[in-house]
Amino acid sequence: MTVVRILHLHSTFSLGGKEARAVRLMNAFRDRATHTVLSAMPGEMGARSAIAPDIEVTFPTDAPSLQGKPGPARYLRLARYMAGYDLVLTYNWGAMDGVMARRMYAPVMRLPPIVHHEDGFNADETHGQKAKRVWFRRAGLPTVAALVVPSQRLERIAVDVWRQPAARVRRIANGIAVGEYGGAPEPLAGFERRPGDVVVGTIAGLRAVKDLPRLVRAVAALPGHVRLLIVGEGPERGAILAEAVRLGIGDRVHLAGFHSRPAAVLGHFDLFALSSESEQFPISVLEAMAAGLAVVAPAVGDVASMVSVPNRPYVVTEPNPALADALGGLVADEGLRREIGRANRAVAEKSFDENQMIAAYRALYGGAIGRPDAFG
Repeated sequence: MTVVRILHLHSTFSLGGKEARAVRLMNAFRDRATHTVLSAMPGEMGARSAIAPDIEVTFPTDAPSLQGKPGPARYLRLARYMAGYDLVLTYNWGAMDGVMARRMYAPVMRLPPIVHHEDGFNADETHGQKAKRVWFRRAGLPTVAALVVPSQRLERIAVDVWRQPAARVRRIANGIAVGEYGGAPEPLAGFERRPGDVVVGTIAGLRAVKDLPRLVRAVAALPGHVRLLIVGEGPERGAILAEAVRLGIGDRVHLAGFHSRPAAVLGHFDLFALSSESEQFPISVLEAMAAGLAVVAPAVGDVASMVSVPNRPYVVTEPNPALADALGGLVADEGLRREIGRANRAVAEKSFDENQMIAAYRALYGGAIGRPDAFG
């Protein structure tokens, strides 16, 4: 068995959706691949701890930076570094310099194939893409072996806006280990359910694009026995707490911090809420569905098509104030919450188990290097 040497170029390697998926694939490939991980933000390596201990992976500190002004000399350094691998996997805008380095130097150097992954946009592109980034993708992506997206919306953007041939764009839905979800929750430090509580929960990085103050405002409009439990960490923590205090519900909002195993905490929730300005195919929604929870969310990305049919009325097109109204309807009806949760669990089992996702990536990566069985 010839081991595949894979270079991963990440915008960040904090444990978010794309990082969780990349780690799942590393763990699934076992000893068939070795991995080198570079991050455009070298200090953000939170996903490292989720990699299985027997996976061969390195995090070099002497590799070319993924940050800096575009230019031939910098791209040459990246190209030379990539040449030592069998396959390069690039993730999101922060890794596009790797794509452009291949575009520039593949005609004169022997370089490995690149599979590029796009999972969505940050807060600076919530309401529209930056023209320079659109142009850059149009210029760089023609030499990748494939462009992978998780959502129908991103698939349309890739073809219509970035002008990529449909045959190059591969939509692979995110998947999770559905069987791990639905059990009793682990204790959360500082959080204790009180008699009569209805707990609205979410799992999210505390970033501006997640708009968690919006969720605080929605919960503030609900009766006093409704509490908000937020699992995640990030720079917006202070703003979220300040909004809770401003609205007089500081005692009803609990920020539990980062947790590496979402399956272990979802049992604390009575229903799941999303408040993001922008999403594509959020893994947190899949996790909530697998845990048998009803989901309330803005109609962003593919959320409406992800959830079960009875859940779709609670995916709202105008989140202010419809998010609070949707939450209120489910808070008041425990039977309905459970009915929708069961339907969501059935959809997750049928359509979003990680085995389907892993098989799709095995085939894609193996095909890119001309070895269909390379990853098992």
